[in-house]
This record gives sequence, C-alpha cells and structure tokens, in this order.
Amino acid sequence: MAALGVLSIEPKATKSNTATTNQFEPGKIVTHREYARWLIAANNAMYASNPAKQIRLASETTQPIFSDVSAKDPDFPAIQGLAEAGLIPSPLSFDSTVVLFRPDAPLTREQLLLWKLPLDTRQALPSANLDAVKQTWGFQDAARIDPKALRAVLADYQNGEQSNIRRVFGYTTLFQPKKPVTRAEAAMALWYFGSQGEGVSATEALKLRRS
Repeated sequence: MAALGVLSIEPKATKSNTATTNQFEPGKIVTHREYARWLIAANNAMYASNPAKQIRLASETTQPIFSDVSAKDPDFPAIQGLAEAGLIPSPLSFDSTVVLFRPDAPLTREQLLLWKLPLDTRQALPSANLDAVKQTWGFQDAARIDPKALRAVLADYQNGEQSNIRRVFGYTTLFQPKKPVTRAEAAMALWYFGSQGEGVSATEALKLRRS
C-alpha cells in the first residue's frame, strides 16, 4: 500500500512535521479525512488502467457540500469527490441532515464499511434489516449498527473470506460498530477491492505497475 503511494499521512510536508511524515503509526486512530484521502488513492491505484472505475477528484472551484470542509482544505478534492460520487452520506445523496463531514473525527468500523462497500460491489447496496444481519453474521451487538450501515454490513458478508470484516477484524461475534478504526485496520481494508474471486489486491496492482 505504501509502495503504491496510498498511505500519505499529511497532504503536504511542512517544517513542523517533516520529521514525522515517515512514521505510519499503525496503532493510531484514523480520521475521516485520512480515510477519505486513502480511499480515493487506493481505488485509483488499483484501477490505474481502468478510468471507468476511478473516482474523480473535485475541482477547487466546486461549491463545497460540507460546511466544515472549505475549498481551501488540502483534502477538499478527495472529500468533495467522494460526496459527488455518492460514496459518502451528504446532502447530494439526499441525507439532508449530514451537513458536517467532521474531517478530524475518528473513523468508526461501520463508517469504514459504509464508505468502501459500494466500491467493492460496484452496484447499489442491498436493502437490509436487523434480522438479516443477525442471521448472516450473528453479531451479538447488531442492534447498535446504524440503519444506513446495515446494508454495507450485509453486503460485506457476500464476499466470503475476502469480506472486509473477516480480513480486518478476524473471527468475531461482536462488530463494535462505533469503535474507532486504527490506521493499520484501514490499510488492511483498502488492501483489496472487489468481490470474492473478482477483485484486485494491492500486491497485484503493484506488480502490474512495475511491469
């Protein structure tokens, strides 16, 4: 992932952080802005030779959709691009209550799935209810999952051993949907895009680039 240029810690180095930009700090909690930046970078790196599957970055001249992410924000092109592609909840996707992106807030497990699953399935997420998630995953805390994220959690189950939950969190009967995600866990999730048997890993993308 690092060799693909995906895991940038800061949008650009400054005098105050040049000494720490080479530190990944895998156990550190990943923020909304970091994950948004990595999500676009990882997807576009995986599909470098397939423009139809790439996400377009937003222009700085675009009217900001979130009131707390201005066009001057270094991560604006990525965050706005995800919103315009309908990959994150925003007023553009008819979530009129979501007017803040909260760029420096911790990313939760359910958000990790909700933002990434549309890029794995490349289609609308299936309708889902609490009972369906309980019957498939058997999570004891399924009732704590946000209704919007239930669809992503259910869709992830269809990916078998390549599901994000299995790859990142291993075998578990507790999903802990509100638990913050570490940088290492975010990188593991973004290491593979696609459905079982029809996806691409960072390893494969790197081999293709080098060839």
